[in-house]
Amino acid sequence: MPKIYLSPSLQEWNPYVDGGNEEYYMNLIADAMEPYLKASGIEFTRNNPEMSLRQAINQSNTGDYDLHLAIHSNASPEASAGRNRGVEVYYYPTSTKGRDFAETLATNFSELYPNPEKVRTVPTTSLGELRLTKAPASLIEVAYHDNIDDARFIRENIKAIARNLSKSVADILGVPFVEP
Repeated sequence: MPKIYLSPSLQEWNPYVDGGNEEYYMNLIADAMEPYLKASGIEFTRNNPEMSLRQAINQSNTGDYDLHLAIHSNASPEASAGRNRGVEVYYYPTSTKGRDFAETLATNFSELYPNPEKVRTVPTTSLGELRLTKAPASLIEVAYHDNIDDARFIRENIKAIARNLSKSVADILGVPFVEP
């Protein structure tokens, strides 16, 4: 049975433009993913909001996971706060499976996000959840939480985002996606 490590954001200090925070909403998405993963026969382990990022990475590395998925929302630099929109899907540049995972996430997410031309993949060596995890990893920034329209998109589409991410996981693991 395939296994994934889910790592919703641990950033409770990262506020949404209209209330709430990144940790809260990304955990709602992970919660909503669970029935889809179970129905599709995909085992999962999740980080805990009380963990540090290092503890989550260590927990991921102690398991035999096929994938590691970090789920985040984005924020613009202060000078452009509220003006950016879009979805970025990160992967480690030398990880072929991580890149394939990121491309699958981006392709599927562009079908959900209202501005599909703003969904892109980004190679990076700077993110610990990509650089330090044993399993092929991807980190998705599902939209900008400092932009009122993107924050609304997240809040109003928790279940749809969860379904979309779960379908991508099933696709990359080569298992049938099953509705719960």
